[in-house]
Amino acid sequence: MTTETENPAALPAEAVTRVALVVGDDGRARCSWSANDAEYRRYHDEEWGTPQHDPRALYEKLCLEGFQAGLSWITILRRRPAFREAFHGFVPERVAAMTEADVQRLLGDERIIRHRGKIEATISNARATLALDVPLEELMWGFAPTGPRARPQAWDDIPAVTAESTAMSKELRRRGFRFVGPTTMYALMQATGMVDDHFDGCFRAGA
Repeated sequence: MTTETENPAALPAEAVTRVALVVGDDGRARCSWSANDAEYRRYHDEEWGTPQHDPRALYEKLCLEGFQAGLSWITILRRRPAFREAFHGFVPERVAAMTEADVQRLLGDERIIRHRGKIEATISNARATLALDVPLEELMWGFAPTGPRARPQAWDDIPAVTAESTAMSKELRRRGFRFVGPTTMYALMQATGMVDDHFDGCFRAGA
């Protein structure tokens, strides 16, 4: 599977058991993508799919999803503390003040993903966030689907792109954001609880 980003619910077939659920040693059924790594399991249990409304956290997630493009999410999770240190806790006001000298410094920081375009996008996305005429939380959650939707039963039930993620991507791009393609935005919607893609039977489903 080739996608714009490899979010936990859209991992390549060779990287994950294709059953929907696994039962852990604690007796709980979980989405199978979380089965083979302790950090994935913690992320699944504590973060993924939990509604997130904090503007700073949403900006962070936006940036980290952009860094994930073309990589596995576990790579980002393991480096998240270093990303937070490198980008001043993802406080938009502090990131927006970063300069070319900071970019050069981060290009030499082996603890993060050393991709000039993604580093520069993180800075420009902070500036775009500060330029908004509405709160980032209001803007992003305005694209969350409303009304009932069927809970996924199998991997084929989880889309890579939706009309809502496409619309979010288009609007964010219009407002100057970068690395916000529709697949990346659907991964963000899953991660921040705008959609709940925990498989039917997962103990987190509907939580």
